[in-house]
Amino acid sequence: MLLCLSTGAYIVLYSLQILGTNMRAGGSMPVEEGPTRQERYKCGLSKPCPEGHFSFKMASGAASVVGPKICLEDNILMSGVKNNVGRGINIALVNGKTGDLIKTDYFDMWAGDVNTLITFLKTIEEGTVVMMATFDDSASKLNDESKKMIGELGSSSISTLGFRDNWIFVGGKGIKTKSPFEQHIKNNVDTNKYEGWPEVLEMEGCIPQRQE
Repeated sequence: MLLCLSTGAYIVLYSLQILGTNMRAGGSMPVEEGPTRQERYKCGLSKPCPEGHFSFKMASGAASVVGPKICLEDNILMSGVKNNVGRGINIALVNGKTGDLIKTDYFDMWAGDVNTLITFLKTIEEGTVVMMATFDDSASKLNDESKKMIGELGSSSISTLGFRDNWIFVGGKGIKTKSPFEQHIKNNVDTNKYEGWPEVLEMEGCIPQRQE
């Protein structure tokens, strides 16, 4: 039987025959490329840091439920998942030249002893990057000596840190000026996001690497 096809139908049929031949020969159908995947930067930053800087991102605790999180150079230094955070002031010490973690600890400023914090602060060596984040209450046991020592690390807000305030800070031992990396929000019943606690603070940036 003779099958009559229009010119258009013949072209379609011929194209399908060619396609079938290619697939039997191991070919594949052309695939349209999707949109370009967005590049990911260290610690999930919105943009990369320049050479000679450490990428960091950190968050304070959420009420008394979710602990703080500190990331440096794509390494999680402190978090609830790592089980190394707690109520009070959470601190990570980092080598200012290499970016290597020196140690982490947290200090309960509600039921703990402020002298343990003071002793810890006295051990910090020159050139160390100091990263701090609060969880729940971090101020009730603070005294003038501890506030002065943290102020000398570059903090501007430590002197006004109050009960259940949220605060995150990056400073350094031997810093000559006040640090640009600091956020502080007061515990205020009229503005609190959670009942009895202010909203979570988040901060990201690029810490200059110590050269000398």
